[in-house]
Amino acid sequence: MKNRILILLIFILSTTCFAQKVVTWKDLSKVTFTDKYFPEYDAVFLHPEFSDSVKVLEGKLISITGYFLNIDPERKMHILSKGPMSSCFFCGVGGPETAVELDLDSNLGYKTDDIVTVTGVLKLNANDVKHFNYILSDCKVKLKEQK
Repeated sequence: MKNRILILLIFILSTTCFAQKVVTWKDLSKVTFTDKYFPEYDAVFLHPEFSDSVKVLEGKLISITGYFLNIDPERKMHILSKGPMSSCFFCGVGGPETAVELDLDSNLGYKTDDIVTVTGVLKLNANDVKHFNYILSDCKVKLKEQK
């Protein structure tokens, strides 16, 4: 009997330890921005200061649902956005915290504005202006079922 309880306890702990954390766009909005000069570009860019609640997510496996934006499939540039393409932050509707860069191996066949859930390892980026502030690597993408 003790062995069964021990095996059950190990199984429960192992599945909860490796489960991804479901993150919302509200969670990712806990960031402030200041203007910062980048001499290599001779330009000022928004520099993020991530809250402690966001910092603890770095390097963790997370899942988040949003709109798939197929920006440049040939260059493998894909983004997960809080809103559809017509209201993404590129169009001035929201800030950089409303988009996540997706590190995908291939196009996967999703179309712009498909609603998807992406699971991946979160990287926080404050200083490389060629990339987004939030980056998901080792991504798995799942199309959200329409009701």
